[in-house]
Amino acid sequence: MAKNSIKVSANVADTVRPTVAGADRRPGWHALRRIVGQVTTPLLPDDYLKLANPLWSARELRGRVVEVRRETADSATLVIKPGWGFSFDYQPGQYIGIGVLMDGRWRWRSYSLTSTPDKIASAGARTIAITVKAMPEGFLSAHLVDGLQPGTVVRLAAPQGNFVLPDPAPASVLFVTAGSGITPVMSMLRTLVRRGQITDIVHVHSAPTESDVLFAAELATLHEEHPGYRLLLRGTRTEGRLDLAQIGDVVPDWRERQVWACGPEGMLNDAERVWAAAGLPDSLHLERFAVSRAAPHGAGGTVTFERSGKEIAVDGATPLMDAGEQVGIQMPFGCRMGICQSCVVGLVEGHVRDLRTGVEHDPGTRIQTCVSAASGDCVLDV
Repeated sequence: MAKNSIKVSANVADTVRPTVAGADRRPGWHALRRIVGQVTTPLLPDDYLKLANPLWSARELRGRVVEVRRETADSATLVIKPGWGFSFDYQPGQYIGIGVLMDGRWRWRSYSLTSTPDKIASAGARTIAITVKAMPEGFLSAHLVDGLQPGTVVRLAAPQGNFVLPDPAPASVLFVTAGSGITPVMSMLRTLVRRGQITDIVHVHSAPTESDVLFAAELATLHEEHPGYRLLLRGTRTEGRLDLAQIGDVVPDWRERQVWACGPEGMLNDAERVWAAAGLPDSLHLERFAVSRAAPHGAGGTVTFERSGKEIAVDGATPLMDAGEQVGIQMPFGCRMGICQSCVVGLVEGHVRDLRTGVEHDPGTRIQTCVSAASGDCVLDV
């Protein structure tokens, strides 16, 4: 199809009624929405229904924070009640995106789910949970831990990620975690307890001190009540970091186990080397929280969003997704980490640079806006 043939789509995108997620499962509510739609034209019925319940929306996933529970001095668990369209049959180990309105702008980050999938409970009783550690450089993480109040309505991105356990779980498992890297594994452990699949699990976890261990009481109870779960804690401030080249000293049968590891980048790089050297790369499953980015050296430029007719001047380190959101464009997104491909759009003119690798993309290609920045003036098909 010729590019110019879809110009009109940008002008009607905000008024075309979207398909309701889960409408087939809730015909009563969908019928109500159609009736409201007939009397609210030309505005979206969502604009009116949200006055009755801010979680009713087909444009986006929403949720309400129902509890903020302190875990350690610098971390907290957020219990969230998702609204219409959220799928509770996610896999333990996956993550979600959460958007919080701050200073008039929606700010997004992705966090691992620490709750367990729940297909049985009634819709009104279903909640999800994420556990957030406030980082010194993390403006949003600090707000989530210390500033977010119960009752706050947030935006959500659907659960995603490949760092998951199969069902049933392998007979022998090794978890290697450090710091907040325990969060996706906590969802796995809670799910295994629910399924009665705590068979032969060794869990090596590192934290600076005992008081820094997330979920410490729950892990201790799990260790005491389930003979099939063995917890090995390491205080790095007194014992130093775990040398994975010596993993056999603490887990003699590590070669026979399927391994899930999550933590600092250095630890994961070491794990890759050790398991590769042992000829067991397929036994190792990694989750990386941070996207490694190349040093910014692009000059930036003016980014034009062709369908909306909007533009913005940005530097060479600003992701194109952030640039679009700064001028009010609803950019497609998923993980916001360069993993899920949900943010891919066409590059019409100019060049953009992958922030992870430094590779420049040419016109006519499709690019990930969450990990790409302008390398000179460019035009995006969005």
